Amino acid sequence: MRVLTMGLGFTASAAACAVLLGAGVAQAGSTPDVVGQKYSDAQTAITGAGLTPVISTIVGDQLTQPNCQVVNTVPRTVPAPENTSGSPTQQLLVSLNCDNPVASATKPGFSAASPQGQSAIAAASSSAAASSASAAASASPSS
Repeated sequence: MRVLTMGLGFTASAAACAVLLGAGVAQAGSTPDVVGQKYSDAQTAITGAGLTPVISTIVGDQLTQPNCQVVNTVPRTVPAPENTSGSPTQQLLVSLNCDNPVASATKPGFSAASPQGQSAIAAASSSAAASSASAAASASPSS
């Protein structure tokens, strides 16, 4: 069995690279889990956690931005400008899906067979059931 060893120059370079890569990431425990939420709800949770929401990517154009679904987040720390007494900014980069919750013959969206599509169908079914139960309750004569 052979063991390969690297010189000190490589180790120092690797350590410097790791420090630089880690400099752009916020504390993992401080970020709220907003994946799957509407962007309007996610914004509230993100700002409530003391972070600034920043949209990094948008896919689709069928929904308005507040109704888009958050599909990914990445924490980021932006350092203060050099030679200032400012503080670093804690941000949460957000990727949005602005297609319909479920695809149809004329509109893009998640497949009805996907977990996201099944979740959207279930949510729509429970919402419709609640609406019809509410309508039936208001239509019945009161005593």
